[in-house]
Amino acid sequence: MKPLSLILFGDARKAYAKEALERFLAFAQGRARILANCMENPCSLDVLKQADYAVVFGGDGTLLSAARQLCQSKIPVIGVNVGKLGFLAEFSIEELLEQFDRIASGQVVIEERMVLQCSLHRRRQEIFSSTAVNDVVITAGSPFSIIELQIFIEGQTLAGCIGDGIIVSTPTGSTAYNLSAGGPILAANLSAFVLTPICPHSLSFRPVVIAADRRVEISPLRVNQQTSLLLDGQVQSQLEKEDVIRIQKHEGRFLVVNNPLRTQWDTLASKLHWARKPGYTLSNEPKPDGKRKR
Repeated sequence: MKPLSLILFGDARKAYAKEALERFLAFAQGRARILANCMENPCSLDVLKQADYAVVFGGDGTLLSAARQLCQSKIPVIGVNVGKLGFLAEFSIEELLEQFDRIASGQVVIEERMVLQCSLHRRRQEIFSSTAVNDVVITAGSPFSIIELQIFIEGQTLAGCIGDGIIVSTPTGSTAYNLSAGGPILAANLSAFVLTPICPHSLSFRPVVIAADRRVEISPLRVNQQTSLLLDGQVQSQLEKEDVIRIQKHEGRFLVVNNPLRTQWDTLASKLHWARKPGYTLSNEPKPDGKRKR
């Protein structure tokens, strides 16, 4: 079997990542060719194109950062969780070592997930552009007065939003900030956007799901000094009144190697306690009045 060519993403300054990296490198001798650690030194597109897989050691933040670099290279990502929650990083280091031969022989499911392209326009000039794997967020910022946004879909007015901001989420990001703000959970391989207001000043502004081939435009009508555009919680740009934020489906894909030991729904149940049953008390001990508990 031809050894796999791999690129790595991992911060060796962090103890848990360093330990996992060292363990994997020892295991990979004779099994794989390590091209580079792209977190230590950014990798060129030529290096990326040589890789069969990218192995990311870290939490969800590390994986999101790597995914934004990889979404145009068509390299499947193996996420190894060495962080706290690890919702996106599907493998433990033990599971990766156990499943490595299956991965090397191609006996894995690679799931395609959509990515957002976001650009910021000011006075008809594009001043910022980046990709987002989880979400694009407009957040009110200090001095923390409510802001007002106008939302358009394909040039048609959808709604005005007065509140603390809005989240435009991918299905991958639907279990992140979107979920905390009351938005719906989407199957990760869908092609759709979720628009979820943040604390809207309205009892009837509910999240909206739209097809991913639509273009979303958002224009701030009222802002604070620190009102910001935030991508994946990592890339930030300050906003001004009458800016235009354009969001659409990116041509690239985030390719995820699925862990055969669990599904997305297993992860939701085990890590976020989704659909957990109430803590029923079951007892046949008689109550003081002689009746049994139900």
